[in-house]
Amino acid sequence: MANINKQLEKVIHGSNGVLKLKPAWVARDFLPPGKRLGLKDEEYNVGKRGFISERWLASVTKADNAVGPEDEGLSYIDTASDSEITLKDAVSLLPEAILGSKYSKNHKGLGRLVKIYDFASRIPFHIHQMEKDARLVGHNSKDEAYYFLDDAPIGPHPETFFGVHPYISEQKKYDILLPYLTEWKDDLILKHSRAYLNVPGEGFFLPSGVLHAPGTALTLELQEDSDVFAMLQALNAGKIISKDLLFKDVRKADREKYGEKIILEQIDWEVCGDPYFYENHHLESIPIKNNTQDGAQEYWIYYNTSKFSGKKLIIKPGKSFISKENGVFNIFVWRGKGKFEDIDLEAGNFGFDELLITHDRAIENHTIKNTGSTDMMIFKFFGPDINTEVPMIKKIYK
Repeated sequence: MANINKQLEKVIHGSNGVLKLKPAWVARDFLPPGKRLGLKDEEYNVGKRGFISERWLASVTKADNAVGPEDEGLSYIDTASDSEITLKDAVSLLPEAILGSKYSKNHKGLGRLVKIYDFASRIPFHIHQMEKDARLVGHNSKDEAYYFLDDAPIGPHPETFFGVHPYISEQKKYDILLPYLTEWKDDLILKHSRAYLNVPGEGFFLPSGVLHAPGTALTLELQEDSDVFAMLQALNAGKIISKDLLFKDVRKADREKYGEKIILEQIDWEVCGDPYFYENHHLESIPIKNNTQDGAQEYWIYYNTSKFSGKKLIIKPGKSFISKENGVFNIFVWRGKGKFEDIDLEAGNFGFDELLITHDRAIENHTIKNTGSTDMMIFKFFGPDINTEVPMIKKIYK
């Protein structure tokens, strides 16, 4: 460990607090891949593990798959040597150097997970357990938010089902979903929900406990640091998925005592039945007034919570953007090429499209320059309590 510490300190010091990251690929076995992640066609099929369907960014979270390598989902730091060090180990070993001395005292880690998910079929209807239920199995809850990526095919089913029809919640007809869980034979549970179009450049904020079936738009997701879920849809993409996924994050004793009904107890019915669900959860890109510079504009794209936040930055060719943040963050280059200070950036070039900026560097001025001939688009991601003054959606109530 002492050797790793020294090497990490050398990497952080030598890079002036900016860590280059290698891509972290994650396979799923219950859906076909959309093949929009930039891999070669033959690289998506990984045998018993299924298909590479997600890329996790600056991840300190292990993917909770039944089959797969021990480090699946974990990001590795590019140390410019043969040494392999995960970002998770780095944060654990040098929390003050990465998170900052003050922040690391109150936060165990980065506290968020960023992923791009890429499926050719809609994800089955599911929930992520709320804090009260996730805690029972030793995990965090999973509030999440989506941004539908621009300049990418939207797939065959670009609409996401959210919640249930309002009368189900208002009249407390929760058991209407129970037969679909017990019989486990089809996808007709979706008829009790509403679908909303996936519009590139827009997104949604989704609290834990809310039923949803994400559509096929290539989606950039920012969420709490967790991989808990319960799948409620049996038939998807032409095959019956394992019913074990319904109970994946349920205690054995609760499953034996309550059966499928335990899942109904984990649903936030009030939010699911909100007649103004769209208005109360839809996210648009909001220009940040103080972050407008010549040829560059920054936007809030993930907001409405203190648990995480995120921005989109667009820089015109030949222009630069000078910024300073409140704490540690990571970036992903989606379009164009340029430099972060003296570090080369290029969309689609693995190893040059992903950085983590440690706290001490983040709170100083840093310059991002577009050296290409097209607009450069960069996304920034922040963990809990780093940006406390983010926009909040003004709720509409019935």
